[in-house]
Amino acid sequence: MSLQLLDPPVIPTTSTMSSTSPRKVLIGLIGAGIQKSLSPALHEEEARHHGMRLHYQLIDLDRSASSAEHLPTLLSAARIMGYAGCNVTYPCKQAVIPHLDSLSEEARAMGAVNTVVIRDGQLVGHNTDGSGWAWGFTRALPGADLRRVVLLGAGGAGAAIAHAVLRLGAEHLSIVDAQPERAAQLAADVNALYGARAEASDIQSAMAQATGLIHATPTGMDKLPGLPLDVGLLRPAMWVSEVVYFPLDTALLQTARALGCRVSDGGGMAVGQAVGAFELFTGEAPDAARMDAHFRRLVSAR
Repeated sequence: MSLQLLDPPVIPTTSTMSSTSPRKVLIGLIGAGIQKSLSPALHEEEARHHGMRLHYQLIDLDRSASSAEHLPTLLSAARIMGYAGCNVTYPCKQAVIPHLDSLSEEARAMGAVNTVVIRDGQLVGHNTDGSGWAWGFTRALPGADLRRVVLLGAGGAGAAIAHAVLRLGAEHLSIVDAQPERAAQLAADVNALYGARAEASDIQSAMAQATGLIHATPTGMDKLPGLPLDVGLLRPAMWVSEVVYFPLDTALLQTARALGCRVSDGGGMAVGQAVGAFELFTGEAPDAARMDAHFRRLVSAR
């Protein structure tokens, strides 16, 4: 189906709803291996503070032996059952796009969707990953030197962050990926939008003059422990931003902190993208600080 750009939807707020019964909202998360997701707890608790009854359903492709090929069926079911929308994660962020009616400007630019809003029977794709990363990054590292930034990882998260960091004013972005052609394509994509400020590079050359490093690969997760690069490439004057949040204090962050680097953990992006998605789904502006505090309590309890 053809895709169109839409303005953000206008959604009734709880103040316009009946005061005699709580507003009910049904949303979900489509992805593989998502049983440890904190999204249900984050969204359901924040909704409670707004007087809503929200249920967040995990739609785990691994649990049902499904794949991204089943997206049309899952999206149709969500629409029929009255979902306000669904978050979308690996391996569906790009695969979902052909099945949507329209895209927000940001989702179209990034070529990835992490939030599908269902409104008047229409499926509208959004991306809150980039704005979510920027929210966490600017809170954790105010005044960070953005002259020469290295982005390690050009997948879905990396692509969103590439757009976000250039929008924040990065003067030069070196993109490094295990698949050099993917890094080159991302550099070409962002240069077309923001001017010639990005290039594909190798890690050694990129880190030689870097003022900061953004890590956007799965390395460091509980199921994939380790360091994503030679720690000898880090310098105390650099800042380091991490996207992994299980564990919250990754081996990369521990090493960087020990060297004297300023760091930003992956919790900021996790919360920031949830803040954006919550408002898209419900029309209510969440309390970002409250969601962040709740997220960190949940992680510490794991």
